[in-house]
Formats: sequence, C-alpha cells, structure tokens
Amino acid sequence: MSDKTPSLFRGREERVTPLAERCRPSSLEEYVGQEHLTAKGRIIHAAVNGGRAFSMILWGDPGTGKTTLAKIIAEGCGMEYHYLSAVSSGVADVRRVIASGEKNRSMGRQTLLFLDEIHRFNKAQQDAVLGAVESGDIVLIGATTENPSFSVISPLLSRARVLKLNRLSEENLATILDKAVSSDRILKEGNIKLDAGVREDLVQLGNGDARRMLNVLEVAFVLSTEGFVTGKELKEAFENTMIYYDRKGDRHYDTISAFIKSLRGSDPDAALFYMSKMILAGEDPEFIARRMVILASEDIGNASPNALGIAVSAMTAVQNIGMPESELILAQCAIFLASSPKSNASCQA
Repeated sequence: MSDKTPSLFRGREERVTPLAERCRPSSLEEYVGQEHLTAKGRIIHAAVNGGRAFSMILWGDPGTGKTTLAKIIAEGCGMEYHYLSAVSSGVADVRRVIASGEKNRSMGRQTLLFLDEIHRFNKAQQDAVLGAVESGDIVLIGATTENPSFSVISPLLSRARVLKLNRLSEENLATILDKAVSSDRILKEGNIKLDAGVREDLVQLGNGDARRMLNVLEVAFVLSTEGFVTGKELKEAFENTMIYYDRKGDRHYDTISAFIKSLRGSDPDAALFYMSKMILAGEDPEFIARRMVILASEDIGNASPNALGIAVSAMTAVQNIGMPESELILAQCAIFLASSPKSNASCQA
C-alpha cells in the first residue's frame, strides 16, 4: 500500500502539470536549439561539462529556453537551485537566497539564483544582488526579454556574461513537437493523433516559441474527440490561448488606451482590469505611473487639484519600491483618478 501511494500522487501531479513543463529537457543532450551556446565546445556546454558555472544574463524572446538552460546548468554543476520571479519577488526573497548561498559556500557548495524577468527589478532591487555575486555567495542567472543594456544596471552587467538566445527555428519546433507527441505519457494514453497539416500549422503558430506551441497543442488535445486533433480544434485552441500583449506593438497601445479611457470615463473596475492585464503581461509599472500623471493634469486638472500630486507621489513610490508592492500603489492611484471629477480646461485654454 505504501509503495503505491507515492506513484498515485505522482500521477495526479503529472496530470495537472502543463505539457510544456512535462516536456522540459533535463540535460544538454535533450535540449533543442541555441547551438551557438550549447554545442560541444561552446560556452554553456563547456560550463556544464567543466562543472564551473558563472553569472550570466540570458536575453531572448519567450519560449526560447532560458529557464531550462538555468536548470540544466544548476543540475550539471551540482548546484543548489533557487528560482525567483522579479514580478512577484522582492529584496527579502533575494536576501533569503543569499543567506542560503553563504551557508552553502562555507561547506564548499555553489548556489544558483535564477532571477526570471530581471528587468522588472528596479535599480535598488538589482543592487541587492551585487555583493553576493561579487563574493561568490551566489551565481546569478538573470533572464530577460528586454535589451540588458537598458534594463540591467551596469555593475551587474560588468559581473555577468550577456548571452543572446535566438528564436527557435521551425526545425527546432518540429523536433520538440514530435518528441512531445511520441514521448509524453498523458498524450500517449489519450491516443493523440494529428490530422494532416496540423503538425505544420502548430510549428508555424509557435513562431519561434516552444512554450506557445505546446500550450496550443495541449488545449487542442483537450478539445479533441478521442485524441484526434484536427484543424478545428487547433483553431479554437489558438484563439483561447493567444491572449497576447506586445509591449512594443499594437496591443500595447490598445490596452493602455483602454486603461486611460476607463480612467477618463470614471470606471474604476475597468481601469483595474486593464491595468492588471498590463502588469501580468510584463508592462513596465513606471510607464503606467507616468501615464496616470499625464491624465491627472490633462483630464482632471483643477476639478481635483490634488490628483496631480497623488499621481506624482505614486510614480515616485513605484520608482523607489518596485514590484510586486507597486501593484497596490498603482491600483490605489488608478481608483482615485477614476473616481475624481474631470476637467480638461487646461487643454482647452
């Protein structure tokens, strides 16, 4: 009885684990893509084979393998691995990892801190990592979709190698897809089969992002009849999973426009909805704060003179505190501005 219980719970855990996570490679031999870093003799391959990890910034689009590489490096070098997301973590979390790193170093073991979306940490938060990197208490691997030259502080850049990850090729994606279909236990138990053309469509829909492709496949499989995935299920899965937000594209401007219109229209619920959508998608909180300062002057003005001061205070607080605490600051300011009387007299003068 006791022997069967662990496997029972493992089976349940596997079923609620996303396909992309189930298919995550655990070694460089299984890793697909980024051959300029992982091929024999290249920098990541040499680090893992030599058991000598170093601090680095992995810069690349979503779904290109940044998190996977960090895990492989930690495992290959026998390091204690810690994952933090800059979206939901703060300095206190970093200090806990550093304390663990100090203890490990005293016993001759290395500690790897993988800081996802490192660009979301402000200067003060990034500064908190510096000393530990310099002393060797931790090896830092930061992941970012933004140009590190603009989003990571210079002292960190001088202590870390910046490695650029390329978007995965269609050949890479096809390899990942074929392995998922042939090897994933849950897909195999469901007798998954792809209709003609679905494989090629999935690769194209992935657009260089393996996680996106596997997420669409997983939803299409759930929608399918007896595991047979056709173009119909694929279309529905794609529409239901691609709530996409590009910080530099049309959806970026559409969403910030909807946010501003909600504030202007005195609808705090809608304002919080669009603000949350931007934050979850990785929008810079300082950008949101700046837009609220502009609105406080242009659309509220002297109808509520203290609105500008509150917006400026919120922007300053966001700059100094960072995420995730800044979410409450932004929400408080947005609710106040949406609830304030409006006047555009200054613009009309």
